[in-house]
Amino acid sequence: MKIVVGGASNVGKSIVGYLSLGNNDIVVVDEDYIKLDEIAKEYDVQTVLGSISHPDVQEAVGMKNMDMLIAVTDSDEVNMVACQVAYTLFNVPTKIARVDSKYFLNPLWNTLYNEKSLPIDLVITPDVEIGKFILNLLNLPGSQAVYPFMNDELNIFAFRYRDIDTPFTQFSLPHINLKLAETEAHIVFVMRGNRRILPNDDEIRLQRNDVIYIGCKPERNMEIMRMFGVDHNPYEKAVLFGANAISYYVASELEKSDSMVNCNIVEDNPKRAQKLAETLNRASVITGEMLSDVILEDAGFDSADIDIAVTDRDKDNLLISLLASKNKDAQAISLVNSRDYNVLGTNIRNNVIIDRAVITISGILNYLRRARIREAYALGRNMGEIWELRIGSDNSNLGKSVADLRLPRDSAIMLVYRNGKLINDFTDYRIMADDKVLIYVSPNDIRRIEQIFYF
Repeated sequence: MKIVVGGASNVGKSIVGYLSLGNNDIVVVDEDYIKLDEIAKEYDVQTVLGSISHPDVQEAVGMKNMDMLIAVTDSDEVNMVACQVAYTLFNVPTKIARVDSKYFLNPLWNTLYNEKSLPIDLVITPDVEIGKFILNLLNLPGSQAVYPFMNDELNIFAFRYRDIDTPFTQFSLPHINLKLAETEAHIVFVMRGNRRILPNDDEIRLQRNDVIYIGCKPERNMEIMRMFGVDHNPYEKAVLFGANAISYYVASELEKSDSMVNCNIVEDNPKRAQKLAETLNRASVITGEMLSDVILEDAGFDSADIDIAVTDRDKDNLLISLLASKNKDAQAISLVNSRDYNVLGTNIRNNVIIDRAVITISGILNYLRRARIREAYALGRNMGEIWELRIGSDNSNLGKSVADLRLPRDSAIMLVYRNGKLINDFTDYRIMADDKVLIYVSPNDIRRIEQIFYF
């Protein structure tokens, strides 16, 4: 696919980082040659200096031959104009714009985005999506990730397996799934380091620090985690680091919660701190050096249940998590913008890494993949994706068994949702119209899975 990415800041760079893993021809446009130089050194992409909203710049990058424009500069107006130019002058098929302003996102103006007004196929708000991901973690204490599917009737959630003394230790993954069937839950796969393990091997046993991904109805999440020895108390005190759109979204939502007793935000930039303080009601904003002992004490760092570091500086985010793991037994969440820090962060005890690239790209997977995807999530760089597919009445796979599909070995159908019921035993299963299928797609199998489910 031929893609132009407008904007080389953290959001643009994160998108480029994920897209570069696939078979894509990518051109990056930005007015900052330093940012372009950084991207060119890290990824095999073409860079062009200029504003993505200017017609002459779009002509120079060969926009008329492009499949997609992803405009993610720091300016909503530039992104929207870029999509208009790409549509009017160059007839680009797919146009995606980053829009952060609440004024442009007001539901009252939904009719703004169409071919007659602003021809934008998809509006994305990366910081809000990151904020939602964090809130899902806070709502399920002890979890590593939560992915809603089927209009929130089903989710896949992940947690780290710490207690090797649970009854499940002696059983294989297929046997554990037989036990979980009573709760309508199913292990869909296990991450062991960078290795993905599908639950179809009778020789595989759980090991300490495995990350278990389970599909079930949301109301069963806590019950399932307790069965595996994970019983985390609700979060009552939170400290956020970084005064930005992410921390604003999270803090403003926490202010509505009865369970969160205390929420403090630390920011070293006085102007940012003041601006955020003026928009929040109950949360406190503290200005000062983030890693200062005095500031940490004022923020209640030592007594916090959860520390959330979402600054633009990966090193600071990981250092905060490291401090939390050294000094106390609190959960820590770290946002990373560069792939270089991703593996490092996973080695910090009780730390959850949020990769900006993964969250951002999940919002546009429906447009990148050529299957009829209703919902999709990227699990991590080189970790694969989960797709929710709705089987149409014209699908060429109707009546086939899972074996008939001949899926690649490293990918698998995990669950099927039919008439409000979960199907995880595919012995007698045949694909029917309106089935909702959850499938794990290995990074190397994306094109093959697209071919199987294209029609």
